Amino acid sequence: MNKINADLVQEAESFVTTLLEEKLPDAIEFHNLDHARDVAGCAELFGQNSGLTQDDINLVKLAALFHDTGFTVNPETHEAESAKIVDGFLTSHNIDEILISQVKNCILATRLPHQPKDIISKVLCDADLAHLADKNYFEQIEPLRKEWISLSGENINKRKFYKTSVKFFQKHEYHTDFAKKELQPKKEKNFELLQKEIYMIEQKKEKKLLEKEPKKAKEKGYSRGVESMFRLTARNQISLSSIADNKSNILITVNALMMSISMSVLVTRFDEVPNIILPTLILLVFCLITITFAILSTRPNISSGTFSKEDIEQNKVNLLFFGNFYNMKLEEYEWAIGELMKNDDGLYSTMIKDQYFLGKVLAKKYKLLRIAYSVFMFGIIISVAAFVFAFMNV
Repeated sequence: MNKINADLVQEAESFVTTLLEEKLPDAIEFHNLDHARDVAGCAELFGQNSGLTQDDINLVKLAALFHDTGFTVNPETHEAESAKIVDGFLTSHNIDEILISQVKNCILATRLPHQPKDIISKVLCDADLAHLADKNYFEQIEPLRKEWISLSGENINKRKFYKTSVKFFQKHEYHTDFAKKELQPKKEKNFELLQKEIYMIEQKKEKKLLEKEPKKAKEKGYSRGVESMFRLTARNQISLSSIADNKSNILITVNALMMSISMSVLVTRFDEVPNIILPTLILLVFCLITITFAILSTRPNISSGTFSKEDIEQNKVNLLFFGNFYNMKLEEYEWAIGELMKNDDGLYSTMIKDQYFLGKVLAKKYKLLRIAYSVFMFGIIISVAAFVFAFMNV
């Protein structure tokens, strides 16, 4: 017999079936007879769609049936052992040495990473890993995980196995045009599902760890009422500051109008009515003083806008006020905020400082505003009295 025909393939299947059923160790749960038959079926399909002749299809089917028989001898070198087994089988059937060599090379090409050199080897390599694109991929590889556990003696959990599979997916490529077109999209979908499975497993693991981890008692308990107090105080101080600014604007506007009217109406009549010169000057002076204090109450006071590392470590700077950091680099400010966030005591201390200094600013603002209103009140009284006295002596 000088060629591999359908009858020989059928004999090969019977031979492989008997061999695997009798000698394959129980630990080999994936590379078994079912896998050999699946690969042979895929090899026939891929060969037909890759332009192989019937003789070549018979050859690759026979190679597929034998390609994992070496697991019966030595799982670590199963490709080489499979090549020896198929050599003996084909020699006993008087197959030409050239064909035997082709079959052996085809089987040896399945050694990972795949490096097939001819179309027949490419067909077998793609058929061997067709399960990567199977719709039941996770059911297909679970026996492989158990096989790894048995052979290695390690406890390979699904997370570890799936992560190893992800690396394999990233390196693997199909070789035939048919597999690239038909299997690659399905394989990519399984790759995405594999990554999602890893994510779900890690999320469940983290959840279990959190449930087992004993809850740490807070060294210092800050109730929600404390945070509400800070929030309410800050809101009230901002409102008070806005009210003060509005009052200052009113004073500035009113007194500016009074000065404008006085200068445009009264000053032009100094020659006609000399007695109004003094009351007018009194009015203008009081208006000017009122505007000055009103402006001072709204004038912002900005610091240098820098801080040192020592200031942060000793908690001497208020990072919640822009005037303390506007001249700093972003990296330095991020570092400072990071240090502040690590320490709850320091954070609350900074919030207290922020409230305190806001209060100091408000106190100064309202003090100046009070002076401005007092000057305005007494200025109006004195100016009106002066105008009355002046017109009584006309």
